[in-house]
Amino acid sequence: MTATIELKVNGQNHHLDVDPDAPLLLILRNNLGLKAAKFGCGLEQCGACKILVDGQAVPSCATPLSAVANADITTLEGLGTPANLHPLQRAFLAEQAAQCGYCTAGLIITAKALLDKNLQPSRAEICEALYAHICRCGTHNRIICAIQRAASEMAR
Repeated sequence: MTATIELKVNGQNHHLDVDPDAPLLLILRNNLGLKAAKFGCGLEQCGACKILVDGQAVPSCATPLSAVANADITTLEGLGTPANLHPLQRAFLAEQAAQCGYCTAGLIITAKALLDKNLQPSRAEICEALYAHICRCGTHNRIICAIQRAASEMAR
């Protein structure tokens, strides 16, 4: 069954005729062409699909569209532009904090939610925020350094 759902994604309103029970991730990727959030586990356990919903990092793989119809949704594509990257995006590049890049969007989104609440997180607080993210590339120390770098830049 389809219904017209209004979504506000990256500052733009969208009217979509879709199944309200469809996972948000599928709508973002297939209907809106926003490919940064990735399908990983489908069980809200890996972090690859994280997006911001009203400023909170939320796994989009199992979040039904109807649950976010009136929310302000931000994906990685909404954080910066190629000409004007967000400080987190710049820091991840500078620290070479990604190898394959599959989990990077979710990591940056989660870091954004953390830094929006705390611009001076300790290493332990960063690790706690990223606890549910699965990354097998081995860049964990670089990821933490990137978040610390971005925090310093954003605090200025």
